[in-house]
Amino acid sequence: MSLNCNEINLILQELSLEGAFIQDIIQPGYDTLALYTYKEGSAKTVLICTSQNSVRINSTSRKITKNEKPLRFMEFLRSRIKGCRISSCEQIGLERVIKMTLTQKKDSEGDDILENAPSFEIYNFYIRLWNNAANVILCDEHDLVLDSMYRRPEKYEVKGEVFIPPAVIQEKYAEADKFPVREWNNITENQSEASGFNTFNEYIDWWYSEKSSSLSRAALLEKNEKWYLSNLSKREAALKNLEDKLESFSQAEKLKHYGDLLLSVYTPIEKGTKNIECEDFETGNKISIIINPQKTLQENAADYYRQYKKAVNGREELERDIQIAKAQINNLTAEYEKIKNEKNPVKIEQLLRKNTTPAQQKKKSHPGLDYTINGWYILVGRNANENDELLRHHVRGEDLWLHVRDYSGGYVFVKAQKGKTVPLDILLDAANLAVYYSKARNAGTTDLYYTHVKYLRRAKNGPKGLVLPTQEKNLCIKPDKARLAKLDSLQKEAEF
Repeated sequence: MSLNCNEINLILQELSLEGAFIQDIIQPGYDTLALYTYKEGSAKTVLICTSQNSVRINSTSRKITKNEKPLRFMEFLRSRIKGCRISSCEQIGLERVIKMTLTQKKDSEGDDILENAPSFEIYNFYIRLWNNAANVILCDEHDLVLDSMYRRPEKYEVKGEVFIPPAVIQEKYAEADKFPVREWNNITENQSEASGFNTFNEYIDWWYSEKSSSLSRAALLEKNEKWYLSNLSKREAALKNLEDKLESFSQAEKLKHYGDLLLSVYTPIEKGTKNIECEDFETGNKISIIINPQKTLQENAADYYRQYKKAVNGREELERDIQIAKAQINNLTAEYEKIKNEKNPVKIEQLLRKNTTPAQQKKKSHPGLDYTINGWYILVGRNANENDELLRHHVRGEDLWLHVRDYSGGYVFVKAQKGKTVPLDILLDAANLAVYYSKARNAGTTDLYYTHVKYLRRAKNGPKGLVLPTQEKNLCIKPDKARLAKLDSLQKEAEF
Protein backbone atom coordinates (compact mmCIF):
# COMPACT_ATOMS: atom_id res chain seq x y z
CA MET A 1 0.00 0.00 0.00
CA SER A 2 1.66 3.22 -1.20
CA LEU A 3 1.35 6.64 0.33
CA ASN A 4 -1.27 8.80 -1.32
CA CYS A 5 -0.84 12.47 -2.11
CA ASN A 6 -2.51 13.72 1.09
CA GLU A 7 -0.44 11.37 3.25
CA ILE A 8 2.74 12.65 1.61
CA ASN A 9 1.74 16.24 2.32
CA LEU A 10 1.04 15.38 5.98
CA ILE A 11 4.41 13.64 6.31
CA LEU A 12 6.26 16.62 4.79
CA GLN A 13 4.37 18.99 7.04
CA GLU A 14 5.44 17.04 10.13
CA LEU A 15 9.01 16.72 8.90
CA SER A 16 9.34 20.49 8.31
CA LEU A 17 12.63 20.07 6.48
CA GLU A 18 12.96 23.64 5.15
CA GLY A 19 16.12 25.13 6.61
CA ALA A 20 17.53 21.79 7.76
CA PHE A 21 21.06 20.68 6.89
CA ILE A 22 21.95 17.24 5.49
CA GLN A 23 24.64 15.95 7.84
CA ASP A 24 25.07 12.49 6.33
CA ILE A 25 23.62 10.01 3.84
CA ILE A 26 23.38 6.26 4.49
CA GLN A 27 22.24 3.67 1.94
CA PRO A 28 21.60 0.40 3.79
CA GLY A 29 20.32 -1.37 0.66
CA TYR A 30 19.86 -0.86 -3.06
CA ASP A 31 16.29 0.41 -2.59
CA THR A 32 16.60 2.37 0.67
CA LEU A 33 18.19 5.71 1.52
CA ALA A 34 18.44 7.65 4.77
CA LEU A 35 19.14 11.38 5.08
CA TYR A 36 20.46 12.49 8.46
CA THR A 37 19.20 16.05 8.89
CA TYR A 38 19.65 18.71 11.57
CA LYS A 39 17.57 21.83 12.23
CA GLU A 40 17.42 24.15 15.21
CA GLY A 41 18.91 21.67 17.67
CA SER A 42 16.77 18.77 16.43
CA ALA A 43 18.10 15.81 14.44
CA LYS A 44 15.86 13.72 12.20
CA THR A 45 16.55 10.63 10.12
CA VAL A 46 14.49 10.73 6.93
CA LEU A 47 13.98 7.27 5.44
CA ILE A 48 13.27 6.97 1.70
CA CYS A 49 12.25 3.54 0.43
CA THR A 50 11.69 2.67 -3.25
CA SER A 51 10.93 -1.05 -2.84
CA GLN A 52 7.70 -2.13 -4.51
CA ASN A 53 4.74 -2.16 -2.07
CA SER A 54 6.91 -0.37 0.49
CA VAL A 55 7.46 2.96 -1.31
CA ARG A 56 7.48 5.77 1.24
CA ILE A 57 9.21 8.68 2.92
CA ASN A 58 9.07 9.18 6.69
CA SER A 59 11.16 9.96 9.71
CA THR A 60 12.42 6.99 11.69
CA SER A 61 13.96 6.42 15.09
CA ARG A 62 15.31 3.01 14.07
CA LYS A 63 19.04 2.57 13.62
CA ILE A 64 20.03 2.59 9.96
CA THR A 65 22.89 0.12 9.57
CA LYS A 66 25.42 0.64 6.82
CA ASN A 67 25.70 -1.78 3.93
CA GLU A 68 28.67 -4.14 4.08
CA LYS A 69 30.20 -2.32 1.12
CA PRO A 70 29.50 1.37 0.32
CA LEU A 71 26.98 1.63 -2.51
CA ARG A 72 27.49 3.79 -5.59
CA PHE A 73 24.60 6.21 -5.15
CA MET A 74 25.38 6.86 -1.50
CA GLU A 75 29.00 7.71 -2.28
CA PHE A 76 27.87 10.04 -5.06
CA LEU A 77 25.34 11.87 -2.85
CA ARG A 78 27.91 12.26 -0.10
CA SER A 79 30.28 13.91 -2.53
CA ARG A 80 27.60 16.35 -3.75
CA ILE A 81 24.95 17.14 -1.15
CA LYS A 82 26.45 16.30 2.23
CA GLY A 83 26.37 19.57 4.15
CA CYS A 84 23.71 21.10 1.89
CA ARG A 85 20.85 23.18 3.26
CA ILE A 86 17.30 22.19 2.31
CA SER A 87 15.88 25.47 1.01
CA SER A 88 12.50 24.02 0.11
CA CYS A 89 10.72 20.68 0.22
CA GLU A 90 7.28 20.12 -1.25
CA GLN A 91 5.19 17.73 -3.29
CA ILE A 92 4.70 18.70 -6.94
CA GLY A 93 0.96 19.16 -7.14
CA LEU A 94 -0.67 15.89 -6.15
CA GLU A 95 1.69 13.77 -8.25
CA ARG A 96 3.49 11.93 -5.40
CA VAL A 97 6.79 13.45 -6.52
CA ILE A 98 8.76 15.46 -3.95
CA LYS A 99 11.15 18.20 -4.97
CA MET A 100 13.83 19.35 -2.56
CA THR A 101 15.88 22.40 -3.45
CA LEU A 102 19.34 22.12 -1.91
CA THR A 103 21.92 24.87 -1.65
CA GLN A 104 25.57 24.79 -0.72
CA LYS A 105 28.12 27.53 -0.62
CA LYS A 106 30.62 27.34 -3.46
CA ASP A 107 34.23 26.59 -2.70
CA SER A 108 36.16 29.82 -3.27
CA GLU A 109 39.28 27.78 -3.91
CA GLY A 110 37.58 25.77 -6.65
CA ASP A 111 36.45 27.06 -10.01
CA ASP A 112 36.80 30.76 -10.72
CA ILE A 113 33.72 32.67 -9.59
CA LEU A 114 32.65 35.76 -11.50
CA GLU A 115 32.09 38.88 -9.46
CA ASN A 116 28.29 38.91 -9.92
CA ALA A 117 27.81 35.14 -10.11
CA PRO A 118 25.76 33.34 -7.44
CA SER A 119 27.86 32.15 -4.51
CA PHE A 120 25.80 28.97 -3.97
CA GLU A 121 25.55 25.62 -5.71
CA ILE A 122 21.91 24.73 -6.29
CA TYR A 123 20.60 21.17 -6.68
CA ASN A 124 17.13 19.81 -7.35
CA PHE A 125 16.58 16.54 -5.50
CA TYR A 126 13.56 14.58 -6.76
CA ILE A 127 11.92 11.70 -4.87
CA ARG A 128 9.31 9.89 -6.95
CA LEU A 129 7.04 7.72 -4.79
CA TRP A 130 5.25 5.73 -7.49
CA ASN A 131 4.86 2.08 -6.56
CA ASN A 132 6.13 0.61 -9.84
CA ALA A 133 8.49 3.41 -10.87
CA ALA A 134 9.95 4.89 -7.70
CA ASN A 135 13.29 6.63 -8.00
CA VAL A 136 15.56 9.21 -6.37
CA ILE A 137 17.21 11.62 -8.80
CA LEU A 138 19.73 14.40 -8.19
CA CYS A 139 19.80 17.20 -10.78
CA ASP A 140 21.52 20.53 -11.11
CA GLU A 141 19.49 23.73 -10.92
CA HIS A 142 18.50 23.31 -14.60
CA ASP A 143 17.22 19.75 -14.00
CA LEU A 144 20.14 18.13 -15.79
CA VAL A 145 20.48 14.69 -14.23
CA LEU A 146 23.69 14.22 -12.26
CA ASP A 147 22.86 10.67 -11.10
CA SER A 148 19.96 8.54 -9.89
CA MET A 149 19.32 5.61 -7.59
CA TYR A 150 18.08 3.55 -10.55
CA ARG A 151 19.63 4.37 -13.91
CA ARG A 152 16.84 4.06 -16.49
CA PRO A 153 17.96 5.15 -19.97
CA GLU A 154 14.52 4.46 -21.47
CA LYS A 155 13.07 7.07 -19.09
CA TYR A 156 16.05 9.43 -19.58
CA GLU A 157 16.95 9.02 -15.93
CA VAL A 158 20.68 8.80 -16.45
CA LYS A 159 23.54 11.26 -16.18
CA GLY A 160 23.42 13.99 -18.81
CA GLU A 161 19.72 13.74 -19.61
CA VAL A 162 17.16 16.38 -18.66
CA PHE A 163 14.66 15.30 -16.01
CA ILE A 164 11.11 16.48 -16.73
CA PRO A 165 9.11 16.83 -13.52
CA PRO A 166 5.40 16.02 -13.73
CA ALA A 167 3.15 18.93 -14.61
CA VAL A 168 0.86 20.41 -11.97
CA ILE A 169 -2.74 19.76 -13.04
CA GLN A 170 -5.02 22.14 -11.22
CA GLU A 171 -8.13 20.04 -11.88
CA LYS A 172 -6.71 17.26 -9.71
CA TYR A 173 -6.95 19.38 -6.59
CA ALA A 174 -10.72 19.06 -6.77
CA GLU A 175 -10.30 15.29 -6.44
CA ALA A 176 -7.99 15.41 -3.43
CA ASP A 177 -10.76 14.30 -1.09
CA LYS A 178 -10.83 10.93 -2.87
CA PHE A 179 -7.52 10.10 -1.16
CA PRO A 180 -8.08 10.32 2.61
CA VAL A 181 -5.28 9.94 5.14
CA ARG A 182 -5.54 6.51 6.74
CA GLU A 183 -6.74 6.34 10.34
CA TRP A 184 -3.79 6.47 12.71
CA ASN A 185 -4.64 8.50 15.84
CA ASN A 186 -6.31 5.63 17.71
CA ILE A 187 -3.92 2.87 16.67
CA THR A 188 -1.13 1.79 18.98
CA GLU A 189 2.05 -0.13 18.32
CA ASN A 190 1.26 -2.12 21.41
CA GLN A 191 -2.49 -2.51 21.81
CA SER A 192 -2.08 -2.66 25.60
CA GLU A 193 -0.91 0.97 25.58
CA ALA A 194 -3.55 3.64 26.11
CA SER A 195 -2.00 6.29 23.88
CA GLY A 196 -1.57 6.20 20.10
CA PHE A 197 1.27 7.40 17.90
CA ASN A 198 2.39 10.99 18.40
CA THR A 199 2.81 11.70 14.68
CA PHE A 200 1.75 10.26 11.36
CA ASN A 201 5.45 9.69 10.60
CA GLU A 202 5.71 7.38 13.62
CA TYR A 203 2.66 5.44 12.49
CA ILE A 204 3.96 5.07 8.91
CA ASP A 205 7.36 3.92 10.17
CA TRP A 206 5.66 1.27 12.33
CA TRP A 207 3.08 0.23 9.69
CA TYR A 208 5.60 -0.46 6.92
CA SER A 209 7.98 -2.16 9.34
CA GLU A 210 5.27 -4.54 10.55
CA LYS A 211 2.59 -4.85 7.86
CA SER A 212 4.16 -4.15 4.47
CA SER A 213 4.09 -7.09 2.08
CA SER A 214 7.76 -6.76 1.08
CA LEU A 215 9.92 -5.06 3.69
CA SER A 216 7.97 -5.63 6.89
CA ARG A 217 9.61 -7.60 9.67
CA ALA A 218 6.96 -10.34 9.33
CA ALA A 219 7.58 -10.69 5.57
CA LEU A 220 11.34 -10.70 6.05
CA LEU A 221 11.13 -13.32 8.82
CA GLU A 222 9.00 -15.49 6.55
CA LYS A 223 11.70 -15.18 3.90
CA ASN A 224 14.27 -16.06 6.55
CA GLU A 225 12.29 -19.20 7.43
CA LYS A 226 12.18 -20.33 3.79
CA TRP A 227 15.89 -19.63 3.34
CA TYR A 228 16.76 -21.59 6.47
CA LEU A 229 14.58 -24.64 5.74
CA SER A 230 15.75 -24.83 2.13
CA ASN A 231 19.43 -24.69 3.06
CA LEU A 232 18.97 -26.95 6.09
CA SER A 233 17.41 -29.73 3.99
CA LYS A 234 20.26 -29.53 1.46
CA ARG A 235 22.96 -29.61 4.12
CA GLU A 236 21.29 -32.43 6.07
CA ALA A 237 21.01 -34.47 2.85
CA ALA A 238 24.69 -33.85 2.15
CA LEU A 239 25.57 -34.93 5.70
CA LYS A 240 23.50 -38.10 5.32
CA ASN A 241 25.35 -38.96 2.11
CA LEU A 242 28.70 -38.50 3.84
CA GLU A 243 27.62 -40.65 6.78
CA ASP A 244 26.34 -43.39 4.44
CA LYS A 245 29.62 -43.32 2.56
CA LEU A 246 31.53 -43.54 5.83
CA GLU A 247 29.49 -46.61 6.73
CA SER A 248 30.59 -48.25 3.49
CA PHE A 249 34.21 -47.66 4.54
CA SER A 250 33.67 -49.40 7.90
CA GLN A 251 34.73 -52.71 6.35
CA ALA A 252 38.30 -51.46 5.80
CA GLU A 253 39.80 -53.85 8.36
CA LYS A 254 38.18 -56.78 6.57
CA LEU A 255 40.08 -55.85 3.37
CA LYS A 256 43.38 -55.92 5.24
CA HIS A 257 42.43 -59.24 6.83
CA TYR A 258 41.71 -60.73 3.38
CA GLY A 259 45.18 -59.68 2.25
CA ASP A 260 46.73 -61.33 5.29
CA LEU A 261 44.75 -64.53 4.65
CA LEU A 262 45.83 -64.70 1.01
CA LEU A 263 49.48 -64.43 2.00
CA SER A 264 48.95 -67.31 4.46
CA VAL A 265 47.80 -69.66 1.67
CA TYR A 266 50.57 -71.98 0.48
CA THR A 267 48.64 -74.22 -1.89
CA PRO A 268 48.81 -73.30 -5.59
CA ILE A 269 45.59 -72.02 -7.19
CA GLU A 270 44.15 -73.56 -10.30
CA LYS A 271 43.91 -71.53 -13.48
CA GLY A 272 40.62 -69.61 -13.78
CA THR A 273 39.80 -69.79 -10.06
CA LYS A 274 37.78 -66.75 -8.95
CA ASN A 275 37.35 -67.71 -5.31
CA ILE A 276 39.72 -69.29 -2.89
CA GLU A 277 38.72 -70.99 0.32
CA CYS A 278 41.02 -70.86 3.31
CA GLU A 279 40.90 -71.11 7.08
CA ASP A 280 40.48 -67.86 8.98
CA PHE A 281 43.32 -67.99 11.51
CA GLU A 282 41.38 -65.66 13.83
CA THR A 283 38.10 -67.64 14.02
CA GLY A 284 39.10 -71.05 12.72
CA ASN A 285 36.21 -70.98 10.21
CA LYS A 286 36.41 -71.57 6.50
CA ILE A 287 36.16 -68.36 4.46
CA SER A 288 35.80 -67.71 0.71
CA ILE A 289 37.76 -64.78 -0.79
CA ILE A 290 37.21 -63.33 -4.28
CA ILE A 291 40.41 -63.10 -6.32
CA ASN A 292 41.49 -62.09 -9.79
CA PRO A 293 42.38 -65.33 -11.63
CA GLN A 294 44.86 -63.45 -13.83
CA LYS A 295 46.99 -62.52 -10.83
CA THR A 296 49.08 -64.40 -8.28
CA LEU A 297 48.09 -64.71 -4.65
CA GLN A 298 50.67 -62.07 -3.73
CA GLU A 299 49.28 -59.66 -6.35
CA ASN A 300 45.72 -60.26 -5.13
CA ALA A 301 46.85 -59.65 -1.56
CA ALA A 302 48.53 -56.40 -2.69
CA ASP A 303 45.21 -55.33 -4.30
CA TYR A 304 43.37 -55.89 -1.03
CA TYR A 305 46.03 -53.90 0.85
CA ARG A 306 45.65 -51.04 -1.62
CA GLN A 307 41.86 -51.10 -1.18
CA TYR A 308 42.39 -51.09 2.59
CA LYS A 309 44.73 -48.08 2.43
CA LYS A 310 42.31 -46.21 0.17
CA ALA A 311 39.41 -46.96 2.51
CA VAL A 312 41.38 -45.79 5.57
CA ASN A 313 42.44 -42.54 3.86
CA GLY A 314 38.93 -42.02 2.55
CA ARG A 315 37.49 -42.63 6.01
CA GLU A 316 39.77 -40.00 7.53
CA GLU A 317 38.74 -37.43 4.90
CA LEU A 318 35.08 -38.33 5.30
CA GLU A 319 35.24 -37.95 9.07
CA ARG A 320 36.74 -34.50 8.56
CA ASP A 321 34.08 -33.59 5.98
CA ILE A 322 31.34 -34.79 8.34
CA GLN A 323 32.65 -32.51 11.09
CA ILE A 324 32.69 -29.60 8.63
CA ALA A 325 29.13 -30.41 7.47
CA LYS A 326 27.91 -30.48 11.08
CA ALA A 327 29.66 -27.17 11.79
CA GLN A 328 28.02 -25.62 8.72
CA ILE A 329 24.58 -26.76 9.92
CA ASN A 330 25.30 -25.24 13.34
CA ASN A 331 26.42 -21.98 11.69
CA LEU A 332 23.29 -21.96 9.53
CA THR A 333 21.06 -22.40 12.57
CA ALA A 334 22.94 -19.69 14.48
CA GLU A 335 22.50 -17.25 11.56
CA TYR A 336 18.80 -18.12 11.34
CA GLU A 337 18.31 -17.45 15.07
CA LYS A 338 20.27 -14.21 14.81
CA ILE A 339 17.96 -12.91 12.06
CA LYS A 340 14.88 -14.25 13.85
CA ASN A 341 15.75 -12.29 17.00
CA GLU A 342 16.64 -9.07 15.15
CA LYS A 343 14.04 -6.30 15.67
CA ASN A 344 15.23 -3.82 13.02
CA PRO A 345 13.75 -4.64 9.58
CA VAL A 346 16.56 -2.73 7.81
CA LYS A 347 19.18 -4.94 9.47
CA ILE A 348 17.13 -8.09 8.72
CA GLU A 349 16.96 -7.14 5.04
CA GLN A 350 20.74 -6.64 4.94
CA LEU A 351 21.46 -9.99 6.60
CA LEU A 352 19.06 -11.82 4.28
CA ARG A 353 20.50 -10.15 1.19
CA LYS A 354 23.99 -11.21 2.27
CA ASN A 355 22.90 -14.80 2.93
CA THR A 356 20.74 -15.27 -0.16
CA THR A 357 23.16 -13.80 -2.69
CA PRO A 358 24.20 -16.67 -5.01
CA ALA A 359 27.80 -17.77 -4.49
CA GLN A 360 28.69 -16.95 -8.10
CA GLN A 361 27.65 -13.33 -7.50
CA LYS A 362 29.82 -12.92 -4.41
CA LYS A 363 32.84 -11.31 -5.98
CA LYS A 364 36.19 -11.91 -4.37
CA SER A 365 38.44 -8.93 -3.97
CA HIS A 366 41.44 -10.99 -5.10
CA PRO A 367 42.20 -14.09 -7.17
CA GLY A 368 43.26 -17.41 -5.68
CA LEU A 369 42.58 -18.65 -2.16
CA ASP A 370 42.89 -17.02 1.23
CA TYR A 371 43.18 -18.30 4.78
CA THR A 372 42.96 -16.52 8.13
CA ILE A 373 44.84 -18.42 10.82
CA ASN A 374 45.28 -17.04 14.33
CA GLY A 375 44.99 -13.49 13.00
CA TRP A 376 47.46 -14.01 10.11
CA TYR A 377 46.24 -13.66 6.53
CA ILE A 378 47.62 -15.97 3.81
CA LEU A 379 47.04 -15.55 0.06
CA VAL A 380 47.62 -18.39 -2.39
CA GLY A 381 48.03 -18.11 -6.17
CA ARG A 382 47.47 -21.39 -8.02
CA ASN A 383 48.71 -20.50 -11.51
CA ALA A 384 50.72 -17.87 -13.36
CA ASN A 385 47.77 -15.52 -13.82
CA GLU A 386 46.81 -15.58 -10.13
CA ASN A 387 50.46 -15.27 -9.08
CA ASP A 388 50.93 -12.20 -11.26
CA GLU A 389 47.66 -10.53 -10.17
CA LEU A 390 48.42 -11.06 -6.47
CA LEU A 391 51.94 -9.78 -6.90
CA ARG A 392 50.87 -6.67 -8.79
CA HIS A 393 47.85 -5.54 -6.80
CA HIS A 394 47.39 -7.37 -3.49
CA VAL A 395 50.70 -7.56 -1.64
CA ARG A 396 53.20 -5.03 -0.32
CA GLY A 397 56.94 -4.92 0.29
CA GLU A 398 56.96 -6.30 3.83
CA ASP A 399 54.71 -9.26 3.00
CA LEU A 400 56.38 -12.67 2.93
CA TRP A 401 56.64 -14.66 -0.32
CA LEU A 402 57.14 -18.46 -0.51
CA HIS A 403 57.76 -20.75 -3.49
CA VAL A 404 59.15 -24.26 -4.03
CA ARG A 405 62.59 -24.70 -5.56
CA ASP A 406 63.05 -26.39 -8.94
CA TYR A 407 59.32 -26.86 -9.56
CA SER A 408 56.69 -24.65 -11.10
CA GLY A 409 53.77 -23.78 -8.85
CA GLY A 410 51.80 -21.22 -6.94
CA TYR A 411 53.02 -18.25 -4.95
CA VAL A 412 52.03 -18.04 -1.30
CA PHE A 413 52.05 -14.73 0.55
CA VAL A 414 51.79 -14.06 4.28
CA LYS A 415 50.54 -10.53 4.92
CA ALA A 416 52.85 -8.65 7.26
CA GLN A 417 51.80 -7.30 10.65
CA LYS A 418 53.56 -4.23 11.98
CA GLY A 419 56.15 -5.05 14.62
CA LYS A 420 55.53 -8.81 14.42
CA THR A 421 57.53 -11.71 13.00
CA VAL A 422 55.68 -14.49 11.20
CA PRO A 423 55.35 -17.41 13.68
CA LEU A 424 56.88 -20.75 12.73
CA ASP A 425 53.48 -22.45 12.72
CA ILE A 426 52.13 -19.92 10.18
CA LEU A 427 55.29 -20.27 8.10
CA LEU A 428 54.81 -24.06 7.99
CA ASP A 429 51.15 -23.61 6.99
CA ALA A 430 52.21 -21.34 4.13
CA ALA A 431 55.01 -23.72 3.12
CA ASN A 432 52.66 -26.71 2.97
CA LEU A 433 50.27 -24.71 0.79
CA ALA A 434 53.14 -23.74 -1.51
CA VAL A 435 54.11 -27.40 -1.94
CA TYR A 436 50.51 -28.58 -2.38
CA TYR A 437 49.84 -26.07 -5.17
CA SER A 438 52.99 -26.95 -7.10
CA LYS A 439 54.34 -29.77 -9.25
CA ALA A 440 56.20 -30.98 -6.14
CA ARG A 441 52.95 -32.11 -4.48
CA ASN A 442 53.93 -35.80 -4.60
CA ALA A 443 57.70 -35.36 -4.44
CA GLY A 444 58.07 -36.03 -0.71
CA THR A 445 60.57 -33.83 1.14
CA THR A 446 60.73 -30.52 -0.69
CA ASP A 447 62.96 -27.44 -0.65
CA LEU A 448 61.42 -23.97 -0.64
CA TYR A 449 62.71 -20.45 -0.43
CA TYR A 450 61.10 -17.39 1.06
CA THR A 451 61.79 -13.67 1.21
CA HIS A 452 59.99 -10.36 1.48
CA VAL A 453 58.07 -9.11 -1.57
CA LYS A 454 60.34 -6.05 -1.75
CA TYR A 455 63.25 -8.36 -2.61
CA LEU A 456 61.55 -9.82 -5.69
CA ARG A 457 62.54 -8.59 -9.15
CA ARG A 458 60.63 -9.34 -12.33
CA ALA A 459 62.55 -11.32 -14.92
CA LYS A 460 63.10 -9.14 -17.99
CA ASN A 461 61.12 -10.54 -20.93
CA GLY A 462 60.27 -13.56 -18.77
CA PRO A 463 56.99 -15.45 -18.56
CA LYS A 464 54.03 -13.94 -16.76
CA GLY A 465 54.50 -13.88 -13.00
CA LEU A 466 58.16 -14.99 -13.08
CA VAL A 467 60.28 -13.27 -10.41
CA LEU A 468 63.89 -13.46 -9.29
CA PRO A 469 64.30 -13.41 -5.48
CA THR A 470 67.18 -11.98 -3.49
CA GLN A 471 68.06 -12.24 0.21
CA GLU A 472 66.01 -15.43 0.26
CA LYS A 473 66.12 -18.04 3.01
CA ASN A 474 65.81 -21.79 2.61
CA LEU A 475 63.17 -24.06 4.09
CA CYS A 476 62.93 -27.83 3.74
CA ILE A 477 59.71 -29.60 4.68
CA LYS A 478 57.94 -32.89 4.31
CA PRO A 479 54.28 -32.23 3.42
CA ASP A 480 52.09 -32.62 6.49
CA LYS A 481 48.72 -34.22 5.64
CA ALA A 482 47.21 -33.30 8.99
CA ARG A 483 48.17 -29.66 8.54
CA LEU A 484 46.77 -29.59 5.00
CA ALA A 485 43.56 -31.24 6.23
CA LYS A 486 43.20 -28.50 8.85
CA LEU A 487 43.70 -25.81 6.19
CA ASP A 488 41.18 -27.54 3.92
CA SER A 489 38.67 -27.52 6.78
CA LEU A 490 39.18 -23.79 7.28
CA GLN A 491 38.60 -23.19 3.58
CA LYS A 492 35.37 -25.19 3.50
CA GLU A 493 34.04 -23.50 6.63
CA ALA A 494 34.84 -20.08 5.11
CA GLU A 495 32.79 -20.97 2.01
CA PHE A 496 29.63 -21.08 4.15
